[in-house]
Amino acid sequence: MSIQQFFAILWARRAYIFVTLAGSLIGASLVAFLLPPRYEATSRVMLNFIKPDPVTGEVISSSFARTYTQTQSELIRDYRVAGQVVDRLGMAGDPVLQAQFSSLPPEQQTDFRRWLADSIIARTRADLVMGTNILEISYRSTNAEIARIVADALRDAYVDISRATRREEALRNANWFDRQATEIRAKLTEAEEAKAAFEKAHDIVLQEDNSDIDSVRLAALAASSAPVMPALPAAVPVASGSASQLAQIDAAIAQSAERLGPSHPQMQALREQRRIIAASAAREMAAANSASAAALQAAGTGALTISREVAAQRSKVIAQRDKLGALRKLKDEVDLRRAQLAKINERIGALRQESEADQTGLTVLGNAVAPASPFFPNRPLILIGAAVLGVAIGGLTGLLLELLGRRVRSVGDVVNGFDVPLLAVMERPEDRRPHGVLAQVQALFWPRHA
Repeated sequence: MSIQQFFAILWARRAYIFVTLAGSLIGASLVAFLLPPRYEATSRVMLNFIKPDPVTGEVISSSFARTYTQTQSELIRDYRVAGQVVDRLGMAGDPVLQAQFSSLPPEQQTDFRRWLADSIIARTRADLVMGTNILEISYRSTNAEIARIVADALRDAYVDISRATRREEALRNANWFDRQATEIRAKLTEAEEAKAAFEKAHDIVLQEDNSDIDSVRLAALAASSAPVMPALPAAVPVASGSASQLAQIDAAIAQSAERLGPSHPQMQALREQRRIIAASAAREMAAANSASAAALQAAGTGALTISREVAAQRSKVIAQRDKLGALRKLKDEVDLRRAQLAKINERIGALRQESEADQTGLTVLGNAVAPASPFFPNRPLILIGAAVLGVAIGGLTGLLLELLGRRVRSVGDVVNGFDVPLLAVMERPEDRRPHGVLAQVQALFWPRHA
């Protein structure tokens, strides 16, 4: 089928197109002008999930951001939020709504508050603005002011529910950690008592660095038993007084011997003085030798005593090795319980702070504005759509009728429908083609002959 044949069929069946077009326009006009208008008001909230939480410091990762935003959208359309809107606006006391609920069939009358909340949920929409973290809360109503009021009420209820949910969850977790802390505190007391009883029973005290007193004493004795050379006094101290005087007298005797004889009284006096001083120096030497011997004997006795004490202490430590191992296990249990209790107490403090915080992770972006024009019905769009639909239905109807009853409407139908040569075309005077623009259009869409 050529384009000329197609338009020829449409022209022949134009009555159907006009009828369907008129019917579509009439129906669309009834819808557009008789249905009550619906208004949509929008309130915005910014989700602060990009920056860290001011209380917990947590940040939502990008992989969970979509899930988080979808969860918030569903939370706005939850019964808990819608029910709070019903209570805030006092919708349960509206006699008009009560009459509408009473007119429902008995099988549909469940709970009045639930019915009101469901009606709000059905007209509520929450979507994230593309490319941002701003959540739009929209509500639709036949009254523009009601749409604005309910949109703001939904936003406020959503913020309050988010805050209450966060506080309740933090308080619930804090109470759970309190119970865990009580159990760990009891286990810590039991472990400390077991450690103290073990130390008392075996006379062992374990310090904070896991070292016991006996091991510390053994280390001290081992360090003191290291060989040290004793400082011994010299046989004849060089700096002593007798040695100096003896050297001076010897020098004086040598000088006097050059000019005095051996029997000279001065020489005899010097020799006597030297004898006395030599005797004193000998006594000092003997005393020094005696002191050195005593020191050597005392050093040997002390080293032997320390060695005996080290050996005895080592034996004691070796004998208590198994007991020390058991005591260290008890102390490790005490340290573990203390660390667990400290972490739990820290977590409880953070949760208590979160349960009292006023942070919601939401920022309210102004109030909703009553829409000036309804979003439905969009009369121009409805009329245009109805016109297109009417033409399409009329054209399809004409084509279907043409297929059910084929007729020869142009030269093309003869040429394409019959395998015979076309010799001539006869036309009536009234079928002569007009002149001008109309002739050109007719020749293009429904020609009578080739």
